[in-house]
Amino acid sequence: MKYQTTFKRYEFKYLLTYQQHQSLLQVMSEHMQEDRYGHCSIRNIYLDTADFRLIRNSLDKPVYKEKIRIRCYKAINEDEPVFIELKKKYRSIVYKRRISMNNEELKKCLDRCVDLPDDSQIAREINYFRSYYHDLQPAVFISYERDAYCGKEDENLRITFDRDITYRDVDLGLDRPIYGKQLLKKDEVLMEVKTAYGMPLWLTGFLSANKIYKTSYSKYGQAYMEMQNKERIREDV
Repeated sequence: MKYQTTFKRYEFKYLLTYQQHQSLLQVMSEHMQEDRYGHCSIRNIYLDTADFRLIRNSLDKPVYKEKIRIRCYKAINEDEPVFIELKKKYRSIVYKRRISMNNEELKKCLDRCVDLPDDSQIAREINYFRSYYHDLQPAVFISYERDAYCGKEDENLRITFDRDITYRDVDLGLDRPIYGKQLLKKDEVLMEVKTAYGMPLWLTGFLSANKIYKTSYSKYGQAYMEMQNKERIREDV
């Protein structure tokens, strides 16, 4: 399967209840269809400095922010690609650049702090980013179950629903089992709307009628804050 390597789009996030999610799926059936990825069990490892410089800056809500992560869409095997992604956001526009690699090869590059063995512009951007933040290391593992949809008439419109968002700050390997602490409440679903243009009227109408509003929810940001809370509790004991 050929994978997209560059993205430029608007991304908007919403927290839905289970009932809102089910109602929206009914409305979506006329306008959206399951995309080629369908259901995925996504695993991510976010890289950061020892003092969590990247996520601390992101949580300050600057106009421009950036993150780097490793991602796979199913259980690791010899044939399953692993992506290293550089994600930048300027206001509401998200720019994402990524390349795919073999998991073992990527682990060696990260462990040895050497450049990616790829002579592409994207690889050079990632290598520069890694050299600029010279002490990047695995910071947190985040996984979730995702259902993805695309527009029947507008393929640039994507809507994803993430459930069972789980994090941990130990045992940081994409080839490790999924376990950890849940970030969402049992009844919550995180929806992301991704579009190159504006949102369709049928979607804005549903959101308005159900009083569903945009949120700045960040999975890594939420995990980091819980990690910090856990550390403060440990220090107070």
